[in-house]
Amino acid sequence: MTNSEELTVATTSTAIIDTNVSMSNAKSILDDPSWKEKLKLPPKDNRPKTADVTATKGHNFEDYCLKRELLMGIYEKGWEKPSPVQEQSIPIALTGRDVLARAKNGTGKTGAYTIPIVERIDPNKNAIQAIILVPTRAYTIPIVERIDPNKNAIQAIILVPTRELALQTSAICMELSKHIHLRVMVTTGGTSLREDISRLQEVVHIVIATPGRLLDLVNKNLAKVDACRVIVLDEADKLLSQDYNHLLDELLYAMPNDRQVMLFSATFPLTVDDFIRKHMKQAYEINLMDELTLKGITQYYAFVQERQKIHCLNTLFSKLQINQSIIFCNSTQRVELLAKKITELGYNCYYIHSKMRQEHRNRVFHDFRTGLCRNLVCSDLFTRGIDIQAVNVVINFDFPRYSETYLHRIGRSGRFGHLGIAISLITYEDRFAVHKVEQELGTEILPIPRHIEEDLYVAKGLSIEQLPEEQQQ
Repeated sequence: MTNSEELTVATTSTAIIDTNVSMSNAKSILDDPSWKEKLKLPPKDNRPKTADVTATKGHNFEDYCLKRELLMGIYEKGWEKPSPVQEQSIPIALTGRDVLARAKNGTGKTGAYTIPIVERIDPNKNAIQAIILVPTRAYTIPIVERIDPNKNAIQAIILVPTRELALQTSAICMELSKHIHLRVMVTTGGTSLREDISRLQEVVHIVIATPGRLLDLVNKNLAKVDACRVIVLDEADKLLSQDYNHLLDELLYAMPNDRQVMLFSATFPLTVDDFIRKHMKQAYEINLMDELTLKGITQYYAFVQERQKIHCLNTLFSKLQINQSIIFCNSTQRVELLAKKITELGYNCYYIHSKMRQEHRNRVFHDFRTGLCRNLVCSDLFTRGIDIQAVNVVINFDFPRYSETYLHRIGRSGRFGHLGIAISLITYEDRFAVHKVEQELGTEILPIPRHIEEDLYVAKGLSIEQLPEEQQQ
């Protein structure tokens, strides 16, 4: 079996995850008043953080009266205190009220809805109880808190826009609910329908899906959502586009009238008003967007001719202290060509785009996420929701056509309040687009200096020298 085949098996046959792991150990910890001291916590992240995630009211996760099993999962995930969006979302979501949350990329939106979900799910009910939708790909804390593992039913649905985001969200759900009897299923376009049917014959509590695939399963009477009372739209601006309108309408009409609907995004289109009117009741609105760009990201541009871009990129690689970098191109053809050029220059580099086979995309995403590769060239497939906190440099090899795309691209660095830089290589033809982005986002893109201070993007708590030797290559 090849590596790609092994990964495909891992992400399909195990797409339903049974979180009944080490329950005897969990019970002994639960009965112990000093339970916190016995948790297997990850190494403490001592990197500096910005006000995007530190400007809180001082709440702790224990203030929300969550199940101790869920608290164990939260702390073992490495989450110490709720971020601002989590502080505002979790207590409201736990009451079952609809939520409309607008917050920057990389500030903890996923945790803001998965924790309440897991808390409220009934593990004894054999039905889908929560749905997380992704635009071809979702979010998790409030969801985990609400799940009841004794309920044999789909209790939560999370919709996301991409397959990669679906896999990432499922991993978070698994970690949060590992001390609870919950089963999570991932289904997206491009995966085996036969395997989905087989998995749905077992107990499923949370479904993380893309809208088209989930609606197909519902229409075939394979996935029953009539008892599912929670649905989340992650990257809601993408899911509320015209491409998904009719799919969402059909899906929501198949769910109970008293369902809870939660929308999370950095930006919302005008169509959100129509969606709220049709499908939400007295939605609690959260807006943490005093500015659009993350405080920890410093933005630069380098004015170059098209034929100079490769040379400029080579110079950046040689001068910057890169933990991991993501390089964006505007077309799939340029992604592959650029990745080949970077490899010829002697740098470790992978590439990913939407036209690749799913098992190949899975392998690349997995290897980059685990630090086996330092540089990734990609199309805008990778702009939404993907959370890899080791990325400290984003390079726009091609300047994006839209301000929203620019916002999501640069948000791949500086995740969860950490520091990062975004460098755009611009030509004479791009100058008006740069000005438009500055005006629409209310931000400033500076000319790149001869020397970039490492304090702007290098955290001593996470240097490449601390990675295993094979990851440094």
